[in-house]
Amino acid sequence: MKLLKLVPDDTNIKFLRWATPFYIFSCLIIAASWFLVWQNGLNYGVDFAGGQEIRATFVGEAQAPISELRQNVSQLETVSDPVIQRFGEDNQVSIRVKLPPEAEGNPEFANQMTEQITEVMRENHPDVRIDGVDSVSGKVSGEFRNDAVLALIAAMVAVALYIWVRFEWQFGVGALFALFHDVSLALGMFALFQLEFSLQIIAAILAIIGYSLNDTIVVYDRIRENLKKYRKMPLPELLDLSVNETLARTVMTSLTLALALIPLLIFGPESLFGLTAAIFLGLVVGTYSSVYMAAPMLIWMGVNSDSFIPQESVADKQERIAREANRI
Repeated sequence: MKLLKLVPDDTNIKFLRWATPFYIFSCLIIAASWFLVWQNGLNYGVDFAGGQEIRATFVGEAQAPISELRQNVSQLETVSDPVIQRFGEDNQVSIRVKLPPEAEGNPEFANQMTEQITEVMRENHPDVRIDGVDSVSGKVSGEFRNDAVLALIAAMVAVALYIWVRFEWQFGVGALFALFHDVSLALGMFALFQLEFSLQIIAAILAIIGYSLNDTIVVYDRIRENLKKYRKMPLPELLDLSVNETLARTVMTSLTLALALIPLLIFGPESLFGLTAAIFLGLVVGTYSSVYMAAPMLIWMGVNSDSFIPQESVADKQERIAREANRI
């Protein structure tokens, strides 16, 4: 059977020719993303904004009536944008609703809202069983937000340190900037389209960091090998060569993941749309940033053909000179 090859082995694309324009473009997009986050804010879900979660089982029914529930619960005046999805078995649901600003400091409001939702469910389904009601207060949701931000920063710093140790410090800076680029664009997308930002999205952003890092390390590994192999080759040509040599692997990996994500993006449940959209965006920008953010940064950070040659100490140099003199 003939192997499928989407990209020839001997490509010679001059990627670095467009490095500066793409850098300018990316910096503008990063600035626009953070402006959107500052201007529009993020549409926090129950996890980060506080609210109620009701878990219920429709006893005796094969599947929970998700569409009917969504329509009935949305008609309640006290409820806005409920998130209703299957939870566990097919006849089990989780209903999450955010608390409006007027509910702050009024615990009775949350109880009344829960009672209204359970009454709506029991009107047409008397056998429904309420398995549990959880409340996320404003204080706890604020702690969730802080923990999530710290988790993202810690992940990015740990990645940069790992690459610094494995390669050189310039590589760590390049990888950190590429990750900052990818995460900024993901946050910008959520601020622009006001998609719900929940703990699921934090998991998606961590997945973006992981994918972008994997792609960057593949390119960096090839750059390091070529730096040792072609010491007299100008760095821009060497970077182009390295990216071309890894291009087939990058395209095949990205395409495989895209084939899995696109059907889920189009036909998947609404509750997973934000998660899938974040991972798909990360797939695209992660591939782009490993080529046009992480690699060109090495030129501006002063990487050269001597970067991976062990530095000779003064004592070692004197000892080498003495050995060479004795041979003469």
